Amino acid sequence: MKKITAIIKPFKLEDVREELSKVGVKGVTVTEVKGFGRQKGHTELYRGAEYVIDFLPKVKLEAVVSDNQLDECVEAITSAARTGKIGDGKIFIENVDRVIRIRTGEENDQAL
Repeated sequence: MKKITAIIKPFKLEDVREELSKVGVKGVTVTEVKGFGRQKGHTELYRGAEYVIDFLPKVKLEAVVSDNQLDECVEAITSAARTGKIGDGKIFIENVDRVIRIRTGEENDQAL
């Protein structure tokens, strides 16, 4: 099993969720986060004063999938989240050793 963590632009969240549903992902955890990468923030003008926004709003999606779903999930996220502009985000993939559904005690693929 693999844990996919994707950092994407907030307005792409619904598109990514729809694509993940199409490939059979049953659950996703979403967190609103702030950060920066190559974008390094940007400047804005507010009431005549210019100020720098260092941390940009992003959305972090986390999903655990079986090994055979990994490639299609990554493709679903990249195709739905891509705008072609800087700041589209990143995907991180980690190994998951064990999953347990608390309610039933089911483990691993059955718990997904």
